[in-house]
Amino acid sequence: MYETTSNMLDRLLSMFSTVQNEGHGSVILVFLIGIVFGSILQYSRVHKFEKIAGFAMLKDTVVPKLLFLAIGLASIGLYFMVEMGWASYHIKPINLGGLIIGGILFGASMAIMGKCPGTGPVSVAEGRIDIMVGAIGGIFGGAFFTIFYDKIKYIMGPNFGKITLTDIFKDSPQDTVLIFGLVLVLISILIPLREEIDEDDIGYSK
Repeated sequence: MYETTSNMLDRLLSMFSTVQNEGHGSVILVFLIGIVFGSILQYSRVHKFEKIAGFAMLKDTVVPKLLFLAIGLASIGLYFMVEMGWASYHIKPINLGGLIIGGILFGASMAIMGKCPGTGPVSVAEGRIDIMVGAIGGIFGGAFFTIFYDKIKYIMGPNFGKITLTDIFKDSPQDTVLIFGLVLVLISILIPLREEIDEDDIGYSK
């Protein structure tokens, strides 16, 4: 029993030390990036339940427009920043079972809470108690997965390795990333703008 508890504590401490040693930059830089990120989310109102629910029902297109635009620009920017040595990233392996189960849990959670890991903290900062409960549940869920990973890792399924687009198109990786990013940006522009307006939005616009 003591050994099991000790292993759990060691795994938790290892999780925190791993995050701490990732080298994401100074606390001030991370804080400033967080302010910019949160401001964009609030300005676009994608942290609103109505936006997420409207996206799920295909009645509101603000979320997909923002997602395609952000992923497209970030793909191009991050790739060339890594190439120039200004940034780094860690590619995760493709575990089919984990992706399927994780996708189902993620989708169900978004449908219930109307939030995602990016928009949730913004709502918590605004004082949304219901989202705070969801955030606490997410923390405990992550801790459970980390502590008991050795016993449940079989659900992750087959490992297909760390595959990227540049691995598939090795002859022209830069062109591949540029085309991929521009296509996503173009999709974002072409998606027609549709918005679900609620009472809070009306009050916000006033």
